Formats: sequence, C-alpha cells, structure tokens
Amino acid sequence: MAAIEVVRKILREASQNNPLSSARGSDMLVEVAKWLFSKQLAFLGDPPITIVLWNGSKIMPADGKSVGTVIIRDWKTFFKLFVQTELHFGNAYCEGDIEIDGDLIALLEAVYRSRARVLKNNLLNEYVTKIINKPKLNSFAGSRENIHHHYDIGNDFYRLWLDKKMQYTCAYFITPSVTLEEAQVAKMDHVCKKLRLRPGETVAEAGCGWGILALYMARHYGVRVKAFNISHQQVLGAREQAKAEGLDDRVEYIEDDYRNISGRFDAFVSIGMLEHVGSDNYRELGKVVQRSLKENGRGLIHSMGRNRPERMDPWIERHIFPGAYIPALREMMEIFEPSGFSILDVENLRMHYAKTLEHWLMRFDNAHERISAMYDEKFIRAWRLYLAGSLASFTTGDLQLFQVVFANPGNNDIPWSRAHLYTGIGR
Repeated sequence: MAAIEVVRKILREASQNNPLSSARGSDMLVEVAKWLFSKQLAFLGDPPITIVLWNGSKIMPADGKSVGTVIIRDWKTFFKLFVQTELHFGNAYCEGDIEIDGDLIALLEAVYRSRARVLKNNLLNEYVTKIINKPKLNSFAGSRENIHHHYDIGNDFYRLWLDKKMQYTCAYFITPSVTLEEAQVAKMDHVCKKLRLRPGETVAEAGCGWGILALYMARHYGVRVKAFNISHQQVLGAREQAKAEGLDDRVEYIEDDYRNISGRFDAFVSIGMLEHVGSDNYRELGKVVQRSLKENGRGLIHSMGRNRPERMDPWIERHIFPGAYIPALREMMEIFEPSGFSILDVENLRMHYAKTLEHWLMRFDNAHERISAMYDEKFIRAWRLYLAGSLASFTTGDLQLFQVVFANPGNNDIPWSRAHLYTGIGR
C-alpha cells in the first residue's frame, strides 16, 4: 500500500509541475504510465488487449495477440484510471477521453474473463465486497429517487429499443432464432406456467415495469392482478395500456412501494425488481410475501444474480442504476429461509439474457439518430457502454439470471414434473 501512495505522490507532483512542459518530464510520465498499466493488467490476469497512451506508446500482450485497443487521450485520464479504474473508465469513455478500437463487447469479455480467473477464491475481493463497498440502503424515499433516476428518463427513449410491449427484463428464447417480441411473450407464458395460474385467482406483482405481464396474466390466464410500482412514468403508461385493452377492470396498477402491498393472493410474482431492493431488505421482502400469500399460494422471483457475493460496478451504480445490488443465490435465500418458504424450482436463464441484450443493443444502435435528437453524445455512450458491458457480463458468466419458484411448506399441490412448462404458448 505504501508503494501505491509513493506513486500517487509522484503523479500529483507531476500534475502540479505540468510535466508536459518539458520533453524529459513527458518521457518520464509515459514510462511511469507504462509501468503502472503493466501492473494493472497483470492484476487483471493479463487480458489480451492493447493500451495506447497519448503519445502513441503501446502496452501490448506478451504474445502480441490482442482483441481490441484502449486509446487514452491524455495523461490526466491515465491518472484518474490509476486512482479508481472501474469508476473512471466509464466516465472517460462517456466523455470521449478514452476510445475503443475494435469490438467493445469482445474487449470487455476479454477483461471480464481474465479478471474472473484472478479473483476466483480471492479473500481480499470478498473483504472489499462486504466491508468497503457495502451496497447502499434502499429506504422508502431512497428507492423512489433511485427508480426515478433510471426508469423515468422517458417512455419514448425506451420505446426506441425495447420490444413493442416495452418489456425491460430477460426474454425467453425457445430457439435462438425467434424474434425479441416472440421471446418476450414466451417469457411471460413461462412465468405463468411456473405459477400454474388458474382462472379466478388473484396475483400480486411487485415492480411491474410498464405493466405488460399483468395484462398478459389477466387476458390469457383469467386472473385478477394488483401490480405495484414506484416509477410514475411506467405506471401512467401501464394504466393507459390497460384501458386501451379493456382490462382495467381486472388489472389495477398502484403507484406505491412493494413494502405497502396488502391483501391476500393466490400468487406473488416479481420480475426484475429484486436488483433494486438491496440485500438489507431481503428479510422484509420475505415478510411481505409471507403475509400476502394464501395458505396454498405460490410465488416466483426473477432476478439477475451472481456466482458469489460481489459489489456492484461503481460506475453503473452511480450513473445508471443507483442503489442497485445483484445478489448471489445464497443471498436470495434470505428472502425465503427466514419466512419458512419451500423452494420448488430454480432455473438459470443466463444465455437468454445475453440474447436479449444482443437485440437491445442492435436496436439501440439502429436508433442512434433518433436518440441523438433527444440526448447528448455523453448520454448515448453511457448507455451503449452499459448495454455492451451487461451483455459481456452474461456471456462470460459474471452475471446470471435466476427464476426461483417457491411456496408455503405445507402446500402439496405441486407438479410431479416440468411437463406443464413445455406445452406451447397459452393455457
């Protein structure tokens, strides 16, 4: 640690003295930068990428094989990257202080794979996760503010690159060649079949997005739904859609926190909300589900996950998903175990989310001109980095997508096999 502080001191003094004012100072700074980047790349497992500094100097893999190049425009950007790489890489990319020559996704995949090999069974990484980078709490007020930051950007923005029904969660690709729209319908049906919904039953949905799943459950499975969401824009859009489809008498959208769910239901479902709950609130979520389910009720939680507890990427947490935390499967058990639920089924749809992100990113890129008319280039680069980074995280196994089905322990009305899940779309 002392060595790092010495280097930081040298760099601070260099910045104060403007090292670029002399050739000697410039050369010295470049040599320091090359040495530090070599150490950083070694710490990341020596991913097969090339670094190009502001004067054209290169740091290349030992074998000369590189999947892509990171171009650093100036020494100030280098200094920020050294201080906190994960945060400032995203910032610098958005500002244009870093450019990527080559396939952004392939470059990120290479870094993630190398990093995973190094951090596997790394006790320091687990300490940093649990102590230093403990995720932010999601209070009532904090949760609303965090959701507003991400989901209330504007429905028109999301409409440009999501499917026609505006589903912002992992789709379910029966085959890799189906369209995104077909895969999102299949996802909803997959969820309904796992819950074994029956006509006349009632469903509580926590975090309903633009409300499409609630409408699907009501129309195709004959249930009544109360859907809770704290995104004002999403709730407005959902209510308009329910009225347009003539389902507003069977689906009620409530602009409120999941902690305020009341009543008793036959089923509880949450698709893509757990990432916003925060691990400190998992037991409370379990209590909400417990008081909401009838004796023979059952539930499903669909969430991004990890192989082991790990902190949220600081750049994504700060600029894209404030307050977010993606749990390991054992952390999710804090929802179920304290409330005595029985786990009936766990499925990992990791590659389905990778395929979903492929579609989103392609549509996002195709809509670049229209998005440019709405937002500046910094915003566009931020969202492209977020989508590409998420895709790379799923293809490299850094991120998972868990669907967990559960029920009260005395409920013996459970299927003997999974045959009911694969009988085609619809009941």
